[in-house]
Amino acid sequence: MNSKIAATFLTEHLRHKIGDSRKLCVAFSGGLDSAVLLAGLAELRDTTLPQVELRALHIHHGLSQFADDWMAHCQAFCHQRNIPFSAVKVQVDAQDGGIEAAARTARYQVFAANLAENEILLTAQHLNDQCETFMLALKRGSGPAGLSAMSADSSVHGYRLLRPLLDLSREQLEEFAAQLQLSWIEDDSNRDARFDRNFLRLDILPALYQRWPHFASATARSALLCAEQETLLDELLIESLCALTDDQGSLAVEGLKAFSSVRRSALLRRWLASRGAKMPSREQLQRIWDEVALSREDAQAQLVLGTLVIRRFRQRLYLLPEFQSLKDVVIRWDPAEKLTLPDGLGYLKADPAPALQMAECVIRQPRADEKVIVRFKAHGVIEKVGRDRARQAKKLWSELGVPPWQRDRIPLIYYDEQLMAAPGWFTTRQSQPENNEAQWQIVWSALQ
Repeated sequence: MNSKIAATFLTEHLRHKIGDSRKLCVAFSGGLDSAVLLAGLAELRDTTLPQVELRALHIHHGLSQFADDWMAHCQAFCHQRNIPFSAVKVQVDAQDGGIEAAARTARYQVFAANLAENEILLTAQHLNDQCETFMLALKRGSGPAGLSAMSADSSVHGYRLLRPLLDLSREQLEEFAAQLQLSWIEDDSNRDARFDRNFLRLDILPALYQRWPHFASATARSALLCAEQETLLDELLIESLCALTDDQGSLAVEGLKAFSSVRRSALLRRWLASRGAKMPSREQLQRIWDEVALSREDAQAQLVLGTLVIRRFRQRLYLLPEFQSLKDVVIRWDPAEKLTLPDGLGYLKADPAPALQMAECVIRQPRADEKVIVRFKAHGVIEKVGRDRARQAKKLWSELGVPPWQRDRIPLIYYDEQLMAAPGWFTTRQSQPENNEAQWQIVWSALQ
């Protein structure tokens, strides 16, 4: 294949893969795969589709002594082809699931933060990468979702991701690169068999390819079949999932009890996926059901899943971030100023009370000797306005339908040691004015 034929084949292949997409950002490492992808797209732009807006984004992981040289190479590669280039340096925490997983997480965080509106990310994984991903999923004991490996066209983290080289082999890409006289980076870490993917690539798969030359294509076909099965299950289960899920995204435990364990597990997985959770193992999935869904009503059961927590309240499952504890936080507040609350909870401000006493949280202003304090933990009994008798704090929150994990995250207005109000929830008897005392309205604006 001469260079002209190679370029034509590659550009036609890419033109078909990108379809109507025109704002393209290539994740450019400088290696063989991304060099072929970026050069092919530049050729497509220059010869066939001048309306394509193409740029390259390089992630500088800082893990290699050659990282600065690689960045310089990528910049020169792009300059030669009139491709806008940008680079972002990231810090990789090797304790975050290992170096490979941490570097991947860092990359996709950068992509999510740097893509423009309607811009599509393209990555250069190829057929042999797909085979490795399938084998790694098999090693982990994954089900059809994991064995689906990588999708050629998907939406992740709020953007569209295309992998246009998935049905081309590494050997084909090497041939394109040679014919197009491309230069690329050889990452020294790719020779380190301590990493699982490299172990497969260096020590296992070559023997399989020699024995069965079409092994990579066969595993890609299996991955596609698994993906099709998952898509079919999605279609069959979507009606049940919607019926079990409310506007807050919580899932009905009682409704799940009516299903077989197999169908229940499939519904739980799809609920978690729809909420952006890391997929649980089979053991974790069983624990979600046994230890959280079926726990005692008064138990505050929970299970941590990555950065999220699964909790139950009133026969519903919730998937929530891990909240910072605020129960010991005490803040002195000058109501003449707006108060920014901790942990992204918004702010408090005090406005003159409206003439009509219909607004929420209208209370008397503090007396001369009273300090205004904001806390997040209520103790003892609370004499709520509108109730005939005092209630223990825990009982009052339960009657108001406030889940346990929110109870220490609602700002409470105290005058000295006396609770006056929980903005948006209640005011206390002690907050009521006497002898025409001045009043004000406490407004809690929570950040969305």
